[in-house]
Amino acid sequence: MSELVDHLAHLTGFRDRDVLDVTLVGAFKDLLQPRSVAIYRLVAEPTGDRWLTRARLCSDDVAATADSAWIELDQLPKMDDFPMRRDCLRTQEVLKTDTAPYMSLFPVSTDREVVGVLEIETDLPMPAEDQRLVNSILRIYRNFQGLLDYSERDTLTGLLNRKTFDETFMKTAVQVPGVPGGDLRRASASGQSYWLGVIDIDHFKHVNDTYGHLIGDEVLLLLSRLMRSSFRFHDRLYRFGGEEFVVLMRCGTDHDASNAFERLRSNAEQYAFPQVGHITVSVGFTEIKSTDTPSACFERADKAVYYAKTHGRNMVCSHADLVARGELEDASKVGDVELF
Repeated sequence: MSELVDHLAHLTGFRDRDVLDVTLVGAFKDLLQPRSVAIYRLVAEPTGDRWLTRARLCSDDVAATADSAWIELDQLPKMDDFPMRRDCLRTQEVLKTDTAPYMSLFPVSTDREVVGVLEIETDLPMPAEDQRLVNSILRIYRNFQGLLDYSERDTLTGLLNRKTFDETFMKTAVQVPGVPGGDLRRASASGQSYWLGVIDIDHFKHVNDTYGHLIGDEVLLLLSRLMRSSFRFHDRLYRFGGEEFVVLMRCGTDHDASNAFERLRSNAEQYAFPQVGHITVSVGFTEIKSTDTPSACFERADKAVYYAKTHGRNMVCSHADLVARGELEDASKVGDVELF
């Protein structure tokens, strides 16, 4: 019992979801002594949903393995490649095989949805007592995920909230503790870059004044859903408050980033919002630099979206492009002149 309590204390001692999943599989490895234990998450992709490995441990592993958060989706196995996982997710029931090696699959859920599958491989059929233990720990895991959602996510849209932005920015885009140069260096080596975009709903005050705040909230909620369908599963989506949204993403070039934000702009323009009809959004974006602070990067994207708002709205503007055309000043160069 003391070992179980220790694992639960360890599990709930983290506020990082990646570490939380690694800790969970580590707890099951120690408590059940299985051949392997893993958490798989189903992620959406236009050509079909795919399985992302969140954390996996075999009996002789020292450390858990996982797929990179920025892995290309076409490198992941398709949903139908693992029909038992698929069926566990759909039925939300525990599924087992009846031949060795024995597989036991448990649905992993949050307060909002079923998000993945816990897969445990054992030499012998899992006893009912062990199954109850797994279900109990998964309930604690679900409750803790709910607490994280409450503190990290916007209550209306379910997107990440502003107070999580700085930490996520530094962790995923610039510096990862223990990794020289962080993700930004690895992204550059693979021909990828990180980008930050600011999205602002055009004339949103008019929506609230004309239709009321309840309808305005519905517009915000529906736009957040359009954002989820327009961007990839690993892009970080935030609501900063009011009608302002932020996207942290990775792609190859300024042109690629522009296309991604243009896809959202077009989707928003074409969508028929109940009672309101059609709305538009203005977008400004910038590439993240290795020396950036969250505020400095956001300021560049914000200047680009302000340019869009004052030059016709319903457009996507690149900060670098605006600087190259002489529409905006390069603040870093201005600072260098003042310094020297």
